[in-house]
Amino acid sequence: MKFSQATDYALHVMTYLMSHAPDKPVGVQTLADRLGVSQTYLSKMLSKLVKAGLIGSVSGANGGYRLKANYDRISFLDVIHAIEGTASIFECGLNHGEGCAIQQVVMDAERQMEQYLSDKKIADVARQHTS
Repeated sequence: MKFSQATDYALHVMTYLMSHAPDKPVGVQTLADRLGVSQTYLSKMLSKLVKAGLIGSVSGANGGYRLKANYDRISFLDVIHAIEGTASIFECGLNHGEGCAIQQVVMDAERQMEQYLSDKKIADVARQHTS
């Protein structure tokens, strides 16, 4: 499975916000500079995180993006779903119904991976990063 570059950036943004400024808004330019990406590209990714309810945007001169309440519960899977969506990684192209043994193997692997990513919290990684 391969995630897009946007997911990589989103995970790094979330880790940065948790380890450096959980309650304080951080400007998009600061985040873009930190990641070495364009502000325009990052803004598109950040809007997906806002839409998913993982972060909030604050208007004004000291505005930017900050974490929402209960941010310590945000999992890797939450961020991945916000950026990539929830579509399955594999879908059998042959028309032999739900009994496809190959699809069952891949779906089981996907469920295990999703459970693992759901159990891994961004806050835990952020704490390791600052220690």
